[in-house]
Amino acid sequence: NKARPIAHRRPPAGPPTDRPTAASAPSQDFLDQSLGEIKLLQYLNESDPSDEQHVLRLVDFFYHKEHLFIVCELLRDNLYEFSKFNREEASEPYFTLPRLRRISRQCLAALRYIHSLNLIHCDLKPENILIKSYSRCEVKVIDFGSSCFTSDHLSSYVQSRSYRAPEVILGMAYDHKIDIWSLGAIVAELLTGVVLFQNDSVASMLARIAGIVGPFPPEMLSRGRHAHKYFIDGVVYERDAETGSTFLLQPKGTSLRHRLDTDDELFLSFVGSLLCLNPDDRPTAEQALQHPWIATDPYGPGAVSDSLAT
Repeated sequence: NKARPIAHRRPPAGPPTDRPTAASAPSQDFLDQSLGEIKLLQYLNESDPSDEQHVLRLVDFFYHKEHLFIVCELLRDNLYEFSKFNREEASEPYFTLPRLRRISRQCLAALRYIHSLNLIHCDLKPENILIKSYSRCEVKVIDFGSSCFTSDHLSSYVQSRSYRAPEVILGMAYDHKIDIWSLGAIVAELLTGVVLFQNDSVASMLARIAGIVGPFPPEMLSRGRHAHKYFIDGVVYERDAETGSTFLLQPKGTSLRHRLDTDDELFLSFVGSLLCLNPDDRPTAEQALQHPWIATDPYGPGAVSDSLAT
């Protein structure tokens, strides 16, 4: 829904705000979206006064010279930038399986909280998860500019393409489980340093999805109002923009085990559950938190070292 103008006021009392902050000045083109994000952050923060749900804290907002400034707590790199830096500059990998487990648990806790308020994040990706502490491996979910309530009229164009859930691509009804799919793609990418579902085009990405996590269930294709744009008899096709000719995209058979290059059965089971094609069979955030890879501690309490500065 289009955001209504809101008056300047500070967020309600909560954790101390006498700490470093960061300010952003969104483009005027996105003013309505920014106002909506402020309202959502206020709502999220008011419902989490103790700051326990791994969601960005809004400190203040104000207008200055016809620009809206949003002041938030100061966090560190996003996971995309830090992953890139770590691969290119660091002597040892940061995103080990124990750290990925800790990051996944925090993201799922944030999603459980967000979803409990009948919200869908709608744009979960590595750039929208920021590091709070390197040494403690703490993260926070940010950017609620695309978020919506489950009761809203849901747009068919949500999520960044490489993290877009199949039900969104196919034009099916969707809910909070689209965020769960995104998290599965993110965790896989952080381990390997490579985007799991490359997106040269929507059709080629669907073929990669089918090749990695299995063929699309016929019932999904029958329910998707956009399925005819990408599938013929259950096979992905693409149309040449210049000649108009159609050709089938037969996916190269592979697996999560091969793409993630690990034999950790619990981890593979966890990522595979998040990347379940049929949203009816995909876990909720609460259910995913009960997965043995998350609920148990397979690597031991000392697996995450404190070798990096805070």
